Amino acid sequence: MAESGRLREHGPSTPDAPTVHNGPVDVQPCGHAAYAAGFRGCAHLVAEQPPDHYGRFTGVGLAYDGLCEACAKQDDPPVIALCVGCAERLDDCGDVVGWIGHPEIRHHDTDPGGTWTTADCAVEPLDDRCVAALPGGWLVLAEAGLVRVDGDGTSSFVAPVSLPVEPSDLRSADPPRPAVHTSADGRHAAVVTDFGRHGVVLDLVTGTPVLALDRGDYRYRHSSFPVAFAGVDRDAVVVAATDWNRLDAFDLTSGRLLTERVTAWSGDDPKPEHYLDYFHGALLLDPSGRWLLDDGWTWGPDGVTVVHDVAAWPGGDVHATEHGRELAVREVWDVPMAWLDERTAVLQPIGRPAVPGVEVHDVVDARRVTAFAGPVGRMWGHDGVLYVRAAAGLERWDPVAGARTGVVEGFAPNAHNPRTGRFAELAAGRLRTWTPAPPT
Repeated sequence: MAESGRLREHGPSTPDAPTVHNGPVDVQPCGHAAYAAGFRGCAHLVAEQPPDHYGRFTGVGLAYDGLCEACAKQDDPPVIALCVGCAERLDDCGDVVGWIGHPEIRHHDTDPGGTWTTADCAVEPLDDRCVAALPGGWLVLAEAGLVRVDGDGTSSFVAPVSLPVEPSDLRSADPPRPAVHTSADGRHAAVVTDFGRHGVVLDLVTGTPVLALDRGDYRYRHSSFPVAFAGVDRDAVVVAATDWNRLDAFDLTSGRLLTERVTAWSGDDPKPEHYLDYFHGALLLDPSGRWLLDDGWTWGPDGVTVVHDVAAWPGGDVHATEHGRELAVREVWDVPMAWLDERTAVLQPIGRPAVPGVEVHDVVDARRVTAFAGPVGRMWGHDGVLYVRAAAGLERWDPVAGARTGVVEGFAPNAHNPRTGRFAELAAGRLRTWTPAPPT
């Protein structure tokens, strides 16, 4: 997989707008007769082999000036406008090794409005990821097992859950944690151990396990458990990792494997055509059920976010998840991601070295549409609006303007219902829900 993790894509000063050249070619301050790149840097970057450099934010969006190490130590170093050729050589040969200052974070806050409900509820989730949406309420993994919680806070026990104990691993910075995922129709739930090996899918009507999940014993302690239900029209299908570099789909009615294929490689024979050298991570399906985000990693180590066309699986492409489209390469993985609509994904953070904020990607064209600084925290998308759980509360962001447009103060939701838009916060004996007003 090729590296694609830089902050900019079309020139350092305008990271996401294609450059259109009109008019005559001029001699630029860098000394070359060429079009201007719309990017400034110190004169030491004008070279056939530009050095690694620092980016100094200008305070306008994500725009920055490039500075060599010596100039980066100065308070007010001189910069010049570079031509397109100089900027391209800088991208090809020199890496940004650090940032100076801060990008612009835009706040256009108004009253978020919305509708509230509050109810007493004695059910306590085991972890922040142990609350998931059901069509008429919420499913919670508590100490006793799975519990259904209605909108008025009343609860009913569903089923006990038993998973193998995960061994400790001092090499992993992230301890194992439980997590719950539900199908869109509310019939099935997957209870898994993030940064662990095992999981189970249960039928919520009968309360019985229907499928044991096991992603193998190789490096499983480095990412969340890869699992997702296959979508609105295929609720009885679950996608899950069955090895470090393999995803499979299962029919939950019969338990039948739907994606039989050969992916293993011993390392001795020639590498198979569809061998994938990639560790799968957290999965997130788009609203249409076609595109599957995969927050995995490769050796480096590098976080690599990939999108898979899982609709191609039943169409006959059994190797659909062995040739996913790469969206971004970062220094980190297991980071927040969300869908704005059926083709637009939002990823944290920006670029490499990382800048706190989000990248917005068109997964159909596999290109970054824009990026803006500011959002940090767990994310959800609804009606084309981005919601981010931050320290102050639930933030509302306009992805087109790249600006925060409101804060639901003091509200820290555990889960979101993508059909109704309702957010739920279950903590300290209380269930609070907030439903945003329809966008205008």
